[in-house]
Amino acid sequence: MKFVGAHVSAAGGVDLAVLRAHELQATAFALFTKNQRQWKAAALSSETIEKFKQACRQYGYHAAQILPHDSYLINLGHPEQEGLEKSRAAFLDEMQRCEQLGLTLLNFHPGSHLMQIDEDKCLARIAESINWALDQTRDVTAVIENTAGQGSNLGFKFEQLATIIEQVEDKSRVGVCIDTCHAFAAGYDLRTEQDCQHTFQLFDDIVGFRYLRAMHLNDAKSAFNSRVDRHHSLGAGNIGHTVFSYIMRDARFDQIPLILETVDPSIWHQEIAWLKSQQLSPSL
Repeated sequence: MKFVGAHVSAAGGVDLAVLRAHELQATAFALFTKNQRQWKAAALSSETIEKFKQACRQYGYHAAQILPHDSYLINLGHPEQEGLEKSRAAFLDEMQRCEQLGLTLLNFHPGSHLMQIDEDKCLARIAESINWALDQTRDVTAVIENTAGQGSNLGFKFEQLATIIEQVEDKSRVGVCIDTCHAFAAGYDLRTEQDCQHTFQLFDDIVGFRYLRAMHLNDAKSAFNSRVDRHHSLGAGNIGHTVFSYIMRDARFDQIPLILETVDPSIWHQEIAWLKSQQLSPSL
């Protein structure tokens, strides 16, 4: 079974994100559990937690269908100790918020070396940060998102994701979220069926499908191998429809959140309906 949805707003309360996903007829959704552009947020109240859990029960969502995303400010590979400690504390808070809400995944961008330390040292710091947070939490899996490689961001090569995972002690609580726009911008072609077969075989060989815990389904305004992160609506960008139909027909992408972060929320319901339709009668 495919779980398909979008990254919906949690404005007004995390329980309202559940309602917004339901209104899209989504079978999955992503959300921020706090303001993604602030370091700190008020603790979740018992009332807020219960309202969220009740909404999930009411609309039939369970933890495997929900992909919370952490703050954009966090850099788990920060080259400076003060920045690293601040990022680790914020990441732990995000993990703990997931625990409180009964969620089992936390999606995050791995980190950046900021041109101050070498790549291997930064990747090691990211893994150390994950180990540090996992040691203090239970049941929540750290889901590393591939990046486009913009600036000094790491995680744009499958080998970099594999290097981080190799250094995480509890392999049962680490995974990967592949963003199609980011992969395309990083040089992994997805425009034809043959391209899809090649790219996902590379992923399996280097990282392994056993670590795939989620996907972001985005077309790209940015050019192939441009290292520029610019999302577009499905079929409207430089990738085209093929990969999205491919994913919906391939059982390796079952039972994980498949999340739209496309640029026009007003057509998310149409994009979700189209994705669902590809399981039965793919039309490129």
